[in-house]
Formats: sequence, C-alpha cells, structure tokens
Amino acid sequence: MRNKKTKLGPSNITGKDCSFMFKKVQAKRLIFGGLIPAAVLVVWQLASSLEWISPQLFPSPLSIFRSFYEIIASGELAPHLGISVMRAMLGFLIGGGTGLLIGLLVGLYKRSEQLLDPSIQMLRTVPLLAITPLFILWFGFGELSKVLLISMGAFFPLYVNAFLGVRNVDAKLFDVARVLEFSRWHQVTKVIMPGAMPNILLGVRLSLSTSWLCLVVAELMGADQGIGYLIQDARAYMRTEIVFVGIFIFAIVGKLTDSLVRILEAKLLKWQDSYRG
Repeated sequence: MRNKKTKLGPSNITGKDCSFMFKKVQAKRLIFGGLIPAAVLVVWQLASSLEWISPQLFPSPLSIFRSFYEIIASGELAPHLGISVMRAMLGFLIGGGTGLLIGLLVGLYKRSEQLLDPSIQMLRTVPLLAITPLFILWFGFGELSKVLLISMGAFFPLYVNAFLGVRNVDAKLFDVARVLEFSRWHQVTKVIMPGAMPNILLGVRLSLSTSWLCLVVAELMGADQGIGYLIQDARAYMRTEIVFVGIFIFAIVGKLTDSLVRILEAKLLKWQDSYRG
C-alpha cells in the first residue's frame, strides 16, 4: 500500500508550527525594517572615509559607535538615561492617564463633550514651545516644570483617540447591552473598551512618541541631567559624536517603547480581522 502524504491544513498545525511561523515572520520583518538604516550607515561611512563630508559636522558611524561605547564603559550614560526615562514615563503616566480618562468621559456623555471638548481642543492647537516660557516662569527649571510639560504633550493624543474610539463603537452593541440589562460598568468593560481599544492603543503610541519629543524640549530648556543635557553639553564643547549618540539613544528608546505597544496590540487585538497588507 502506498503511503499517502498528509497535507498541512489548519487542523494539522501544531503549537510548535505556529511558534516557528511567528518567529519567521518576525525575522523577516526585522530584516526588511533594517535595510534602510543599514544602507544609510554604509553610505555615511563610505562618504566619511572618502572625506566627502566634514568629520567635524558629520562624524563617521564608527567614531560615533566608539564614543557610544566609551560613555557606556565610563558609566556616564546610565544616570542620564535613567533620569530621562523616568521623566518621560512619569509625564506619560500623568498626562496620558488623564487624557484617557477624560477622553472616555467626554465620549460617553454628551454634556461632558459640550462642556469640556471646546476648551481642550482650543488648548490642543497652542504650540508647546509657546507655553514653555510660562512653565519656566511658573515652576522654574526644576523637575516639576519638565514633568508637567511632558504630561501636557502626552495628554492630547490619548484624549483624542479615546474620544474617537468610544464614538466609533457600533451603536447596535449598546442596544444589545441594554437588552441584556448590562450595568454601566459592564457596558464600559464589555462593550466600550474592547470596541475602542484599537484607537486607544494608537493613542498610546502617539502619546509615547510625543512624550519623548517633549522630553527633548524640557531637557534642552534647562537641566543638569538627562540625555537632552548630554546633547546640550556636547554641543557647547563641539563634541559632535556625543550629539549623535544622544540622538540615536532617543531614536532607539522611542522605537523600543513603540515596539512594546505593537506587541500589546498583537495580544489585545487578536479578534480584529483587518487588512494587513
């Protein structure tokens, strides 16, 4: 008798197969995502080696990585990075958390929208750089002014997306919840939050990126610790390599936080059957 070859169908896929496929997709995404940065670094290094660009203004990637290693080995980087991460996360938790709560409140109740939304939208259009001098006058150059500036920047993306998320929930789901006699708490936890979750997670990503942006502004306006201070100090002494190191640190840490939210999205939005390209 001939052995029939078993076809790999949905019922034959094991957990090990799924894990292997997931790792393969992740590896492919990592490779494709790294193509452009790798190409830029190669061209940059080549241009530096051939002296097409000024080493004072554009140090070679190798010299930047050498400076990066030196400040890590000397222990200079860790305290500055710790302070910056603490400021950004504290500002994000205060501003983003407040934006999420008020966004849900305004989305749920029409009267809250009429009362709060016009003032919030008016404040949202004011540039943060225009408010920075006021924060310095009111709160000085201490930690409070920096955290509040970051909080203000983190507030608006989560507020807007939480509000839109609630308003984009299908009205028929509310009718079903009323028929099933859900309490207000169960309506929020079983209907509103799952339906609004895609917008809320998008708001978290935007809020985190804004927190890092505001952190740079806060630390450049007057600080004695942090990555922004490291950049400012390096600029004063024409240490261009350290300036690039600070920029790369902001880029790397910002990307890591964004990737963590992407992982959270993949876990919380498994039910979503949307086009993925």
